[in-house]
Amino acid sequence: MARINWKVLIASFIVIAIVALVGSLFTEIGTWYESVKPSITPPNYVFPIAWNILFILIALSLYFAWTNAGKKQKTRIAIVYGINFVLNILWTILYFQMKNPFASFIEIIVLWFSILAMMIASWKISKTASLLLLPYLLWVGFASILNYLTIMNV
Repeated sequence: MARINWKVLIASFIVIAIVALVGSLFTEIGTWYESVKPSITPPNYVFPIAWNILFILIALSLYFAWTNAGKKQKTRIAIVYGINFVLNILWTILYFQMKNPFASFIEIIVLWFSILAMMIASWKISKTASLLLLPYLLWVGFASILNYLTIMNV
């Protein structure tokens, strides 16, 4: 069994915690959201549970990708994961703060492809890192459907 690199593991969780915190600062469940959310939207309490699980999986994916990557691969991992983290936060700003379902829909498609890019970039480095991102890809796919239906409700 491989030894745990605690510094990298803790750093991975800190990075993800920052992404989650910044994203949460822009999340506003108010009257606008309640008026446009599709009928298939899960109850509001499901989202923080799902996202906490997803963020744990993303942090573990980052850890496995980083600790198994060579020097050149680490640069690629940092770029691909970093872009995804920015896109993750940007969607929240576009959807909840700017209340722009169309722009957020375009952005969430890009976000979905960035998750796919993370999975592809990490596959040769660590299949575990790649597969840990599958629930994130599926959740954002479902969120894309909800976002699209929001456009239809506005």
